[in-house]
Amino acid sequence: MQTFKDRLASLWPGERQSKIATDIDMTMAGFSRIWHEGGLPKAETLKRIKELKGCSIDWLLTGEGEPFPEQQTQAAHDTLGNPVNTEDFVYVPRYAIEAAAGHGSLVANEKPMFTMAFRKDWINSMISPEVSGLSVISVKGDSMEGVLNDGDTILVQQMNHIRRDGLYVLRINDNLLVKRLQLMPGNVVNVISANEAYPSFEIRLDSETDDVQIIGKVLWFGRYL
Repeated sequence: MQTFKDRLASLWPGERQSKIATDIDMTMAGFSRIWHEGGLPKAETLKRIKELKGCSIDWLLTGEGEPFPEQQTQAAHDTLGNPVNTEDFVYVPRYAIEAAAGHGSLVANEKPMFTMAFRKDWINSMISPEVSGLSVISVKGDSMEGVLNDGDTILVQQMNHIRRDGLYVLRINDNLLVKRLQLMPGNVVNVISANEAYPSFEIRLDSETDDVQIIGKVLWFGRYL
């Protein structure tokens, strides 16, 4: 953002010139000199912009420094009352979605219910830099009993491929399943259940069908006792 106009526009993204002028108490004639002729507003107008948006006047005029230097990290405390730096955490959306460890469960709602906090350094130690996207969902069914039980909460890293053997969430038709996937020769994946009552089956990664899709890898699970 090289010009005052650019920085001003960034504070009112997508708004019309008349709306910005009204908000900062300027006439359209005066505002036009700023917008079209490269002029600068008076000190009173700059103070008005700062009051409305909380931005730095120095940044607004010169583009140097931080736009919002006075913004502070929100105070937070642990259950013992000790201060916590919220920037040390990643906030992962928790969805009302069940990945079935059994016969499958329809994806009924893709709007997050809330977020769950995980330490950023812990997340970074597990996630490959070229892959992004995290979500938290729950497990339903008994086909992975002993590994993942009914009601367990799982943290899933979204990816559409298999890097190595492990626990993955996959979609078959409209059902989400959580299974152990084993890479086999010939671009074949063996889909394995922990419960022997559920037979293993194979899928082909090079199949052109849209009925099967890898959704993500399971990184962590939590369980009520």
